[in-house]
Amino acid sequence: MRVPPPPQRLAELPYWAYHPLGIERSRAETVRRACTRASGLARLGCSEPGVVHRSLQSIGGVGPWTAAEVAAVALGDPDAVSVGDYHLPHVVAWALAGEPRGDDERMLALLEPYRGQRARVLRLITSAGLGPPRHAPRARLRAIERI
Repeated sequence: MRVPPPPQRLAELPYWAYHPLGIERSRAETVRRACTRASGLARLGCSEPGVVHRSLQSIGGVGPWTAAEVAAVALGDPDAVSVGDYHLPHVVAWALAGEPRGDDERMLALLEPYRGQRARVLRLITSAGLGPPRHAPRARLRAIERI
């Protein structure tokens, strides 16, 4: 059985200790900042979605995308939408309107009829593997642990 380390331990680790996990310095620092506020974050599970988003975004390095992902995945917010995602607007535009390209504004407009359940709709769309046709080869990812 494996148990994750306590937040206090993660907060104490230097940023370079995260490199073997594929986490570069800026994200490691964000994890460390979040871990220093772990007890307060643990209480957010019973809060309104707006409070959750504001509290998460008060942590340096956490923006709207991360707050929405945490709210949807960890807290079960059925309406959280990850605005600012690179691929998601294109996937939603393709799945709901047959359009190969979309932006955050178009994605939100297409999801508006599902307000209250938008995170669930997004999960269904992504689970179905829907997406626009690809136009270029996939870019290679550089592994931070090898640098």
